[in-house]
Amino acid sequence: MRSVKFLVAAGAATLLSSAAFAADMPIAPPPMAYAPPPVEDFGGWYLRGDIGFSNQRVNRLNNALDANNLTSDQRLGFDTAGVYGLGVGYQFNNWLRADVTGQFRGNANFHGLDVITFPNGGAIGSGADTYSASKSEWLFLANAYADLGTWWCITPFVGVGIGTARVQISNFVDQGVGSLFPPGTGVGPSTAFADTASKWNFAWALHAGLAYKVSPNMTIEMAYSYINMGDGITGDLKAFDGTNNVFNPMTFKNITSQDLTLGVRWQFDSPQPVYQPPLMRKG
Repeated sequence: MRSVKFLVAAGAATLLSSAAFAADMPIAPPPMAYAPPPVEDFGGWYLRGDIGFSNQRVNRLNNALDANNLTSDQRLGFDTAGVYGLGVGYQFNNWLRADVTGQFRGNANFHGLDVITFPNGGAIGSGADTYSASKSEWLFLANAYADLGTWWCITPFVGVGIGTARVQISNFVDQGVGSLFPPGTGVGPSTAFADTASKWNFAWALHAGLAYKVSPNMTIEMAYSYINMGDGITGDLKAFDGTNNVFNPMTFKNITSQDLTLGVRWQFDSPQPVYQPPLMRKG
């Protein structure tokens, strides 16, 4: 009987000691609820607008009446003109996007000089032609871009585009003067002009630039584009009195441009970060 009482007393002491030890231990907090990472703010449709200026070149001017020239040394150039564009696009993920753009490229004044030699019977003639005109384009491109990563909200990008260009040449005037050898025998001055004409061409472009994200929906771009718009063409060249009306347009071969533009992209449906609230525990 005494041994039973001893065992009961030992058991009670052990329980009291365990309870006291448990009371002294700190209570562990409930496990924290898992919060998924925020959803990246890319994806969706966007509108874009661009404004800038062009720096254009043409390889040379060709005309059917120049076929018999012995030599031709041309100096050709365009003045800077404005570039204005609108477009719509889609951001597929954080590195790939594409858009369709339309540009009006304002009138660029053209100036040219062509120093030539030509045969004339048994003599060799020499002369010079000065050219003036104006040129404008409509340019439509489908573009694809690769965004190369983002640092401090700045994203460098590269891109390519293909499409079509409508090149219009207006107010073309050719003023020439020539002389024959020996000195003293002259050909005399001449003036020719051409009506306005336009031509649709295949066009392609290469793009590069920097984009700065102002907000989840608004991005500003500074971009460089190299654009090839094909050939331009005038109406038939005519003498000042309207004669010499044959099919002899002046062709502007291989018109290219290096553009600098400032653009804005506005994204419609950029998703916002989503967080899971912590779980509430009772008890």
